[in-house]
Amino acid sequence: MRENPADEVAANAMLLERGGFVYKTMAGVYDYLPLGYRVLERITAIIREEMNAIGGQELLLSALQPKERWEKTGRWKTFADMYRFKDNSGREMGLAPTHEDAIAEIALRSIRSWRDLPLAVYQIQTKFRDEPRAKSGLIRGREFLMKDLYSFHRDENDLEKFYAVADQAYRRIYKRCDVPVYMTEASGGTFTKSLSHEYQVFSPAGEDWTIYCTKCGFAQNQEISTHKGGDACPRCGSTLDAGRSIEVGNIFKLGTKFSEAVGLSYTDETGVAHPVVMGCYGIGAGRLLATIAETHADSAGLVWPEAVAPFRAHIVALGSRDGAEERNIFSAAEKLYARLTRNKISALFDDRPDKSAGEKFADSDLVGIPTRVVISPKTMKKNSIEVKRRNQKEARIMTVKELISELRQIS
Repeated sequence: MRENPADEVAANAMLLERGGFVYKTMAGVYDYLPLGYRVLERITAIIREEMNAIGGQELLLSALQPKERWEKTGRWKTFADMYRFKDNSGREMGLAPTHEDAIAEIALRSIRSWRDLPLAVYQIQTKFRDEPRAKSGLIRGREFLMKDLYSFHRDENDLEKFYAVADQAYRRIYKRCDVPVYMTEASGGTFTKSLSHEYQVFSPAGEDWTIYCTKCGFAQNQEISTHKGGDACPRCGSTLDAGRSIEVGNIFKLGTKFSEAVGLSYTDETGVAHPVVMGCYGIGAGRLLATIAETHADSAGLVWPEAVAPFRAHIVALGSRDGAEERNIFSAAEKLYARLTRNKISALFDDRPDKSAGEKFADSDLVGIPTRVVISPKTMKKNSIEVKRRNQKEARIMTVKELISELRQIS
């Protein structure tokens, strides 16, 4: 799309819609188109790798939730954002905004003694929340993809150890996605009375305000903080700053709130029963995608980090007034596409014969694939290709062999 959507104000939504990554169905609900789904899949692949690395086992829980389950934990009435309805039989149920209640009940069949602990399971699943202020594009939605990990422990000490391990896994995920975060103290909200931790990314598009110290890394969500920008840091004494930020993940120490509600306990080595201690850890995959779009863009469009880009290379074949020469150009581009594919380098091929060089370059910048490869009458004469990195101004002339070698070296 040449123009920004009239009903969008967030940069991520404008760029993702214009670039053909998503389609807006209604406020807070977006469809992922082929380009957008490829980015989403690369993000979830990174998340899966890091969750598996810390012992997480993947599962998939149902979105439909019976009223009775949520009444046990007292959240049927208190979780305001839950979609509730009756089926044809008159039974009351809801769409899951989160799954602590469900996983605690399911764990009754798996956890009986201390030998069954610790345990960590996770899913990447669509969540539904009746969000009263669905805005900011994909950052705050009513239907969204989330990774939620749940851990089960014999005591607070064991939870504390895993909490630190999960924190390091989260930091690796954000680093791999090229998103700098502050681990921020926050309230537990509807999940727990104790403090939780959020992962905040500074951006003008953020809905949160974070109080932070650039020297020691101290950070608190402004909603719970007794500090403000300009105060002395309580940890190191430096001056605190304040800035708008986007929450891209959170972790909670749930304690025994949910296990006690459903009767989830284990017996220790002496046969004494104890309630299982739980933790939960969430990352909004779609929100992370939107945050990357917000923080990796320029006036021309998106600038995807290599690790999450939908393709590694964008092949642009430019036409010629000479019909025979044009056929040779497009044939060379086809061969390049095939050669990159054989070398396991994903490529998007712009083979539109009716678009000008200016239109193709503008679309390439908008889509934001890391490396643009141009085949034109000029490059054909030199038996070479023109290569330009999306985050660099100057193009370079090189051979296909040199391009493949370079792309293999880029992580």
